[in-house]
Amino acid sequence: MTPEALTGTRIRERRVMAGLKQAELARLAGISPSYLNLIEHNRRRIGGKLLLSIAEALGVQSSLLSEGAEAALVAGLREAAARRGGHSAELDRAEEFAGRFPGWAELLVDARRRIDALERTVESLSDRLTHDPHLAASMHEVLSTVTAIRSTAAILAETGELEPEWQDRFHRNLNEDSRRLAGAVQGLVNFLDAAGEDGANLTSPQEELEAFFGGRAYHFGELEGPSADIDALLDGDAAPVSTAARATARRLLERYRADAVAMPLSRVARVVARDGPDPAALARASGTDLAAAMRRLAQLPADLVPAPLGLVICDGAGTLTFRKPLDDFALPRFGAGCPYWPLFEALSRPAQPVARLMAPAGAGPRLFRGLAVAQPASPAGFDRPGLFEATMLIVPVAPSAEEDAPALPVGVSCRICPQPACPGRREPSILAEGF
Repeated sequence: MTPEALTGTRIRERRVMAGLKQAELARLAGISPSYLNLIEHNRRRIGGKLLLSIAEALGVQSSLLSEGAEAALVAGLREAAARRGGHSAELDRAEEFAGRFPGWAELLVDARRRIDALERTVESLSDRLTHDPHLAASMHEVLSTVTAIRSTAAILAETGELEPEWQDRFHRNLNEDSRRLAGAVQGLVNFLDAAGEDGANLTSPQEELEAFFGGRAYHFGELEGPSADIDALLDGDAAPVSTAARATARRLLERYRADAVAMPLSRVARVVARDGPDPAALARASGTDLAAAMRRLAQLPADLVPAPLGLVICDGAGTLTFRKPLDDFALPRFGAGCPYWPLFEALSRPAQPVARLMAPAGAGPRLFRGLAVAQPASPAGFDRPGLFEATMLIVPVAPSAEEDAPALPVGVSCRICPQPACPGRREPSILAEGF
C-alpha cells in the first residue's frame, strides 16, 4: 500500500488522538459523517482544500496526513526487524504502522539504536575486562592486599595474649596494607573512569599501535613518495611511546613503504577504477603477492575506494597481529576471533586463496566478502618448520548487489557472539537471551 493510500488511516488515528467523534470532525470539515467514514477507511481519495480543512480541524500539518512518517523512520523499523533474525515482523506494513503510531515507531527505532550502542559497549568492555593487563595487575594487587589484611586481623583477633612489641608490629602491618589497598583501589577506579575517554588508558603496545594507525585512518601520505621518512613519523606527537610499540610500528611502517613502492598510488587508482577493490587484479598488475595487495587496498585514502575496507592479519597460531575494523564488522581487540572467518580457513590451506560471503551476527542484512590467503612469513629450514601469516581483506557488499551463494554467519568472538547453536563456539556468550 502506497503512503498516499493511507491518508484516511492517519486521519482516523489523529481524530482518535484528539478525542473527536467522527460526526464532530465531519461538521468542522464541512462534510457528511458518512463521507468521512469512507475517507477514514481509505475508500475515497482526499486532497486539496478538503485535506487542508481536516488538517486544520485536527490541529496538524496537512503533510502529516498526506505523507505520513518520514522515510528514515520506516527505514529504521525495517532495519530493526532485520537485525532480529528469526522474529516474524510484518515488513510490508511498516509504513502503515509508522503512520498510525508514529510515537511507538520512533520509540522502537530509538530502542534499536540504544541496543546497538550498548552491544558495542559490551563488546569493548568484555575485551578489556577479559584481557587488559593493567586491570589484571590491579585486581591481583587488590586481592593480595585484602588477603594480607585478613591474615593480620585474624592473628590479632584470635590470639589471646600478644607481647606489646608484636602487637605494635601487626598494627603497623595493618596500617601499611590498608594504605596499599586504598592506593590500589583508587588506581583501579581511575582506570575504569578513564576507560571511555578517547586515547586514554593505552596500557598495551597493541592499543598504542591501534591509536597511532587509527588516528591516521591507516594511511600515511608521507611514505608514498621517494623521500619517505619513518623516523619523522615515529618522532611525531601521536607516535607510540613504549619501546615494544615503537619497534612494531617501525616494522609495519617499513612494510607499508615497501608496499607503496611496489604499488604506487597512481597505478592502484587505475586498477580500482577499472576492477574495483580486487586484490587479485592489483597483484597481477603490480607483480606482487595477494597479501601485499590486500594490505595496500585496505590502507588507501578514502577517496580512492568506493567504501572503507577492513583488514585483519594473524600469525600461524591464530593470534591477531594487525586489525583494521569496520563499523559493522567489529574485530576483537584481544584474544581469538570467530573460527569461521576465512582468515583461519586460509591457514589450513597455505597459498590457496579463500573467498567467503559473510553475514556478521547482529549486523542485520549487511553482508561482507572475506578474501583471505596464508603465505610464508619465514622460510623453513632443516632444523625448523616455516611460519605462515594469514591476511584477510573485508569488503562490504553493496545492498543492491546480487549474491547467489548463501552467506556464512560469523561473529566477533565467542564471548560476545549471539549466534545460537554454533558448532565452533568455545564459551557461552554473554549476549545470550536472558543475560
